[in-house]
Amino acid sequence: MKTIYYYQTFVGLDKILSMPEIVDTIIVSSIHFDKNLIYLNDNTPFDPIFNQLWTQTNILSQHDVTIMLMIGGAGGAYQELFKNFSVYYPLLGNLIRSKNIQGVDIDIEEMVDINDVRMLITHLVNDFGTSFIITMAPVVESMTSDEPGMGGFSYKELYTSDVGKYIHWFNVQCYNGSFSYQTYQNIINNEYPSTKIGIGMMSGDFSKATFPDALNEANLILDKYPSMCSVDNWEFFDSPPEGVVDPSEWARKFHNLNYLCRGWLH
Repeated sequence: MKTIYYYQTFVGLDKILSMPEIVDTIIVSSIHFDKNLIYLNDNTPFDPIFNQLWTQTNILSQHDVTIMLMIGGAGGAYQELFKNFSVYYPLLGNLIRSKNIQGVDIDIEEMVDINDVRMLITHLVNDFGTSFIITMAPVVESMTSDEPGMGGFSYKELYTSDVGKYIHWFNVQCYNGSFSYQTYQNIINNEYPSTKIGIGMMSGDFSKATFPDALNEANLILDKYPSMCSVDNWEFFDSPPEGVVDPSEWARKFHNLNYLCRGWLH
């Protein structure tokens, strides 16, 4: 079970740098496109404001932490990307190469054509190879049913298409009370393999008092599905149970749970 942080509020990764083995993946968020430029949140990715970010992610990648980029999310990206693909895609490729990015998380929260999504995945595979990690971040309802999601397309249709084999896993947004064994079971019942399904929480969904409930739900999933792909949190800076005091505690707890469930930690 991978431990994954989304990282958008760039408070520094010092807590992780001191113990990189507790984290598998950090997804730097989020990439957008506008006026023939690529943006990381409100600035271009090469702005000096991000010097610490890229220095720290580079160090972590040398300690086997996978560094990815999230594209889109609530701020959008894909309508602009697909409208001017010949301009924006090379900018994305340049960023991936220059910052040693090992994958992208495709978070579509705007209406798009499924064929454009297939085209993007095909380009990424052709340019960066099949080992380049491609994930997606659907909401729960898009995985427990086959109805069109926020992007206006069916994830099941995409997953069973010619590019489905290139989707390494799904970071399912199990927010607002849906981070649970039952949610995971419902997704598996909809014919997705556990190796492809990770469940994600928002920091605000759990307090220090209720965080043991999250660990228990993950424990239940691991007990039945030892090949469960991952857990993730949106986002790093205020991750439960310790919040801004020590956001690395989230990964430490899940990392230890992972080992306990396999009998490697006593």
